[in-house]
Amino acid sequence: MPPRDWYRQGHLRAAASGTDAHTGGMDRTAEIAGFLRGRRAQVTPDQVGLPDDGRPRRVPGLRRDEVARLAGVSTEYYTRLEQGRSANPSTAVLDALARALRLDETEREHLADLWGSGSRPQRRSPEPPQRVRSGLHLTLRTLEQVPAFVLGRRTEVLAANRLARAVLTDFEALPAPRRQLARWMLLDPGARERCHDWEQLAAETVAILRFEAGRHPDDRRLADLVGELTLSCPEFSGWWNDHRVLRRTHGVKRYRHPDVGDLTFAYESFPVPGSTDQTLCVYNAEPGSPTERALRLLGDWTTPAVDPDAVDGVRRP
Repeated sequence: MPPRDWYRQGHLRAAASGTDAHTGGMDRTAEIAGFLRGRRAQVTPDQVGLPDDGRPRRVPGLRRDEVARLAGVSTEYYTRLEQGRSANPSTAVLDALARALRLDETEREHLADLWGSGSRPQRRSPEPPQRVRSGLHLTLRTLEQVPAFVLGRRTEVLAANRLARAVLTDFEALPAPRRQLARWMLLDPGARERCHDWEQLAAETVAILRFEAGRHPDDRRLADLVGELTLSCPEFSGWWNDHRVLRRTHGVKRYRHPDVGDLTFAYESFPVPGSTDQTLCVYNAEPGSPTERALRLLGDWTTPAVDPDAVDGVRRP
């Protein structure tokens, strides 16, 4: 589903039912159809061992009957699944579809989320604000030699140490509703200059939002964020319509800092035990590397004399 339609869907349903216009955001049927069509378009017959039958292909990737054959279901049943007209399929069917479409673990989980979203009760009251417990603030303090921060729902930056604020941006200086990593990445012109591989990082950020949308289909604030990104970021709609999904894991991040030059990090993320939808993100630097030396300089330059809003360099928003 196009992002603007996804954003408006909850408003349209609410207008018809007389409920709060922000209680919903995702049309389950359209999301299932878009995801399955997008994934089968990415799989070629030779990748799954299907011979060329000589029939012309009007669309890239696999046909519906080919996916059905690979998954061991009828073409009629698969068509109903792709159109969202079937009841929730069994785990065995979802596993078969995942194998046929060569889904990774995150995509398999997203597929289950999409079918499960129809049975979730809508949230009628606002979600409580996310809080970072004191022990996690202490962890950020301990990691003072490298950038580290805590992300919550909708890529919200819940806490960040001094080097994270120096390498990326000072999220805590922003108004609370604007402290999303996705919003900075896609809408702040400075992010395009700061990120070496901006297009790749931005597209991955959209894929993370897609994954969260499947898990929280009635998230009002996520719908608002998607609407803002749709209107304000020219590239957003194309990435959103790819139906790509990712979860935060690990990788390489490269930045350009105006004062210390190029920085290369080994990025690791860790789910926070006992805190739903919170992730600790750490940017590690190779010992003895130019990045490690640059971080030492940044650490020296950004050390505050007295900061009443911080405890050892970690601000508590």
